Order: sequence, then structure tokens, then C-alpha cells
Amino acid sequence: MTKSSKRKLAPGERIRALVVDDSVIIRRLVTHALGEDPQVDVVGSAANGSIALKMIPLVRPHVVTLDIEMPEMDGLETLRHIRKSYPDLIVIMFSTLSERGASITLEALTLGANDYVTKVANSGSLDQSMARLRSELVPKFKQFFSLGPEKEAVQLPRAANGVRVPARAAPPKARTACQAVVIGVSTGGPPALATLVPMLPNNFRQPIFITQHMPPVFTRLLAERLQTLTKLRVREASEGMLVEDGNIYIAPGDYHMKVTRKGTAIVISLDQSEPENSCRPAVDVMFRSAADVYGGGAMAVILTGMGRDGLRGIERLRAVGSYVVAQDEASSVVWGMPGAVVGAGLADSIVDLRCVVTEIQRHL
Repeated sequence: MTKSSKRKLAPGERIRALVVDDSVIIRRLVTHALGEDPQVDVVGSAANGSIALKMIPLVRPHVVTLDIEMPEMDGLETLRHIRKSYPDLIVIMFSTLSERGASITLEALTLGANDYVTKVANSGSLDQSMARLRSELVPKFKQFFSLGPEKEAVQLPRAANGVRVPARAAPPKARTACQAVVIGVSTGGPPALATLVPMLPNNFRQPIFITQHMPPVFTRLLAERLQTLTKLRVREASEGMLVEDGNIYIAPGDYHMKVTRKGTAIVISLDQSEPENSCRPAVDVMFRSAADVYGGGAMAVILTGMGRDGLRGIERLRAVGSYVVAQDEASSVVWGMPGAVVGAGLADSIVDLRCVVTEIQRHL
């Protein structure tokens, strides 16, 4: 798992980027989009992985954007070499919204890529393409760096079992028996879930709902990959799907996932209402619906991810008595989402990723 500590840049230092793509047009687009940000400096570009590997020691980038399909040396092979020779170099993959692109991107994340963006479509104006690149790629660069005054770190007491309990956590309502587990995750999610899901016992009784920030196709392939790691049933959720005990439900890309009551049954509800926190699916949407349906019987887990999605939903869950588990900073790729929950004093425990399932079972 990639270390989460944000990298500190010297005063006046910019994020150095190397752009690797076999398309001249894409290289120019990405270079211009990044170059317009005053905190990013594009120090070079390369047409394939072989050239990129020769350039890295010369231009000393902080971040490499890496295309998947390139001649001579493709993205996956380049990534393997980078992880062997430059383990701390941040790599952001460029993917296509296709079955093959999604599959290879998930493989890249497993091999140690830090994040990914989907390529701009051929349709639309140059200005639109540039704007989309700036809005999506630049924040993914900056999430790994400390670019402003450091906030005071949240100091938490340590326990021998690896569980830390924040002293500021507001007292919740009386606990009720756990009826469901709701998990929110973003950057670093696929490898985090690949660590967590195999640790779940085969006789796990409660349904598990996961909202991972991913586009369509990606979420289905994520569900299929996770299914190979567990005997529990893993499913990409669909409209009206009956919720069954011991099943894991993945929110489909571009749809908010909710749980609703239908008579005595609980079913999945999907919609394409406005994105929340610039996300669809959004963790907040799922968490709120779980609070409405399960009350304090919903246990919330907030894992690695950029931004603050999940914070408002956890406020609702805490208000009805839910137990909240946050992944700790050391095991997170990006401590944005769990860090926001911890900083707000809403986490009941803060644990290493490898201890999350143990913490869930401890409170069932």
C-alpha cells in the first residue's frame, strides 16, 4: 500500500510532471492543461515507456502520467519498471472508458499505480477537452502534495491492538445490533478493497454496501475481481435488487446507490440525480439512505480517498447511533475522506486497513 503522507515541496517548488503517451495530440493537451496551473511544471514528455524510463533520472519528475497502450513498451510494463526502480514516484494512469481500458486500469492499480483518469473523448471542442483535463487531472496531482500551510495533525491515543479512539468523538445514541455495513472509498480503493474483502469470514451474515468512486464498466469489473477473492457473493447493484444477507453490493458507475424498504424487504434503489461532492455515485447518498433504513444498525466504514465525500452522511449515521470506523492515515493512499471524518470528531475508531474487518467483527 502506498504511503499516505503528503509530500512536502520546498517554498516556491512546483510539482514536476512527465507526460507519457504515444499520441502527440494527447501529449500536447495534457502538457497545456497542466502547464496552465501555476503549481505544476511539465518537465518533459515521452512517446512510450522505454523513452520515459530513460528520461526519469534526467528530469526527476514527482509525477508521471502514463498511457496504457503504447508501442515498444506499454503502460503496465513501464509501471512495473517504475515501481522497481522508483517506488515513491507517483503514477497516474490514462485510461479509456472501455472494457479493456477498465480491466487494464484495475490491473495497474493493483500493481501500484496511485490513481487514474479517463481520456478525453474525440468529440467536443479543444477548450472543453482542456477544461475537463484541468478539472480532473490537476486535483489528482495535488492530492499527493502539501502545497500550503500545514494543518495541525490530529493527535490520537494509540492502543496495543492498533485501534485508536479519538477523544473528541461525540457520544452517540445507544447502540443497536449491526444489521448492515456501509463502506465509502475513493482513491486507492481497488487495492484497499482487495485487501479487506478476503478477510471477511465466509459466514459473514450482514449485507455490505460499497460506494467506490468509479465510472461505468469499471465498477462491474471491480465486482468481478472482488468475487475471485471471497466466497461471499459480490454483485454490482441494479435497480430493485433484493438485499440479501452475506452479499456485497457495489454501487454502479454514474448512479447513486440507496437502500429502501419495500414492505418487509429491503431493496436497492438507483438514480442519476445531481452529483454530490462532484461524485456519482456519492458516498453521502448511500450513507444517508442507510441511516434512514437501518438507523443505528448500520455500521459505517470510511476508507482511503480524496475529498470529503461521506462526511455529511456519517453525521447522519452518528446521529442515529451508528458505529463509525475510519482507516488510519498511515495505511491510506490519500487521507482525505477518512481524515475529514476523524477531524470532525465523528470516528469511533481509527484503524490500519488490515484491522478493519477485525474491528467490524468486534462490534457485530
